[in-house]
Amino acid sequence: MSSVTSERFNRRTDPEIPGLDRIDRKILSALQMDGRITNLELADKVGLSPTATAERVKRLTRDGYIQGYTARLDPGKLQRGLLVFVEIKLDRMNPEVFSQFAAAVARAPEVLECHLIAGSFDYLVKARVKDMEAYRAFLADVLMALPGVRETHTYPVMEEVKHSTALPL
Repeated sequence: MSSVTSERFNRRTDPEIPGLDRIDRKILSALQMDGRITNLELADKVGLSPTATAERVKRLTRDGYIQGYTARLDPGKLQRGLLVFVEIKLDRMNPEVFSQFAAAVARAPEVLECHLIAGSFDYLVKARVKDMEAYRAFLADVLMALPGVRETHTYPVMEEVKHSTALPL
């Protein structure tokens, strides 16, 4: 990688985040990497006392910067090895159809994410199932049964190149 390209990737372009100082960012970064870090280890990483660190974590949680903690699970070991993205076009566009669609998709445990998209389709769904046979059943029994669905396009993932939930700070 050339030094210009490397510099572009390393240069910080994000604006400052109101309400967060450098220590808050360090705390959030550390918690994103390891949500099970002890308060003592976290305090050591950010250079504060354990009491001050705990107070900051409480404030960051109270103010909504920290929304919760989760465990990363192995999809293959849990019979969810196939990741698919599905473009969905609705047959009509109105608040009632959007509301019904959102409620129905929220009940589908295979759906990890669902986003209303501006562009040539209406929703982008990210789902995990066991295999292609399970996906065909999911498509027929769940996706095509959702309110207002006119058309779908499926993109099975061949290789997950990058997976992260960490936000740049």
